[in-house]
Amino acid sequence: MIRAVAVLLLIAHALVHFRVWVTPVDPEHPPPFDPGRSWALGTAGVPGETAGAAAAGLAAVTALLYAGAGVALLAHSGWWATAAVAAAAGGLVLKVLWFNPWLVPGIVVDVGVALAVGLGRPASLH
Repeated sequence: MIRAVAVLLLIAHALVHFRVWVTPVDPEHPPPFDPGRSWALGTAGVPGETAGAAAAGLAAVTALLYAGAGVALLAHSGWWATAAVAAAAGGLVLKVLWFNPWLVPGIVVDVGVALAVGLGRPASLH
């Protein structure tokens, strides 16, 4: 049961990354923040188009890592933990460089995944 919940969490977080960062913006339902506006990259003089492409690229890699971790965990493969930590790190970099208060729940998930894997919790998954 715990394995199924963890698999669903990892894959769901992957899907959220794709939905929020990678899919085209619906003009009738604009997102609560602009992925092309990074406080860090803007300060460095990076144009919005470049920042948006960087956000989409990093989000796609993060999503693929989260999905891979979920599938590997489902298959009882040992590398799921490495993929999950790499995904959490990518997600944290993404959310820090493009910080918006709307992203705080994602930060909580990323930190939770990294801590859970790092602490070997739940033990039944390792």
